[in-house]
Amino acid sequence: MSQAIESILGHSFTRPDLLREALTHRSAARPGARGRGSNERLEFIGDRVLGLLVAEWLIERFPKEQEGELGRRLAHLVSQPVLAEVCEAIGLPAALSVSPGEARAGVRARATVLADALEAALGAIYLDGGLDSARGFVRRAWDAVMTAQAEPPKDAKTALQEWVQARGLGLPRYEVTARSGPPHSPLFEVTVFAGDYSGTGTAGSKRAAEQLAAEALLRTVAA
Repeated sequence: MSQAIESILGHSFTRPDLLREALTHRSAARPGARGRGSNERLEFIGDRVLGLLVAEWLIERFPKEQEGELGRRLAHLVSQPVLAEVCEAIGLPAALSVSPGEARAGVRARATVLADALEAALGAIYLDGGLDSARGFVRRAWDAVMTAQAEPPKDAKTALQEWVQARGLGLPRYEVTARSGPPHSPLFEVTVFAGDYSGTGTAGSKRAAEQLAAEALLRTVAA
């Protein structure tokens, strides 16, 4: 299994323990480990490495763009939905170690879990092989979404606000309509209302759920 995962990641680990840790969901971590053993610590550093490497890539790829345009591109490329998409595209979810109960609950399909696992894998590559190895992984794994991004994207909340203003509607109203999950891994369901339309999104943070809700409403009005 480790060789197959190393093939997916494009990196041969000198410290296999880092790879095991990156692929261990908190539900499968050793009891009493105080965060050690799960991929949370590696996700923490992977998040920072990803931001740096994507920012570096954007500076190279779009030399004429300024901070605002680059910032929107960066926010999109490191967003939870894109990370989950990349994680699934490279085949990482099947390798994630979770408890039997969480597996039955479908935890491997949750965007927040997939995003965390991908960042943890990147963190493990960085700690094991350095920045060059991490850079190689990012540029391979994110190539499709980077190439598809012809114009700087607008975040969904901004796009929705522009849509309602163009139609003389009131500003969108966001409400937390449900909350589930344990305290250390909450899930927020947010519904946005604009005129006679609404959209709902669920994510591990209110901000991410609001973005998903805005995206859902925009898909509805575009259909």
